[in-house]
Amino acid sequence: GNSQYGTAIVGTVSGTSISFGSPTVYQNSGALSYNSITYDSSNQKVVVAYKNPSSGYGVAKVGTVSGTSISFGSEAVFNSGDSRYISSTFDSTNNKVVIVYQDNSNSNYGTAVVGTVSGTSISFGTEVVFESANTEYISTVYDSANDKVVIVYQDNGNSGYGTAIVGTVSGTSISFGSAVAFESNGVY
Repeated sequence: GNSQYGTAIVGTVSGTSISFGSPTVYQNSGALSYNSITYDSSNQKVVVAYKNPSSGYGVAKVGTVSGTSISFGSEAVFNSGDSRYISSTFDSTNNKVVIVYQDNSNSNYGTAVVGTVSGTSISFGTEVVFESANTEYISTVYDSANDKVVIVYQDNGNSGYGTAIVGTVSGTSISFGSAVAFESNGVY
């Protein structure tokens, strides 16, 4: 209803009900795609990652909630290439945001990057490839019991099998174990 711009809204839960403030546009350069959001509990900030409609770059913004409103800082680039299937999570042990995506400008490889929030800004370490094949339908979650990031995806370099891989954050980088197929059919 508004040119498919990136928009956020703050909800307040009361019992089994939720009420909302006013929508806030955080991206108004075109139709938004591959949008992901995570909460940085250390800095009490929201981080939204998405594909910039104009450049195709993978970008992120830091959001600050105040009452029933949210405001955003400046856009920061985490991948200067066509970024798709973006997913994000927060590593609460290392206080880092981890963003994973398909890097269409690098043979569609599955790639991850670690972000550090400071105030209303976010900065990124070096991008790390976790799957050297066409990687789609990516999702990620943080395992707080083991202090690990788990990424699941469709591995098109292996017949589209559903695959998982474990990542370990250290400073502003992330390293990975071996990928393991969990489903011998395509996953979406």
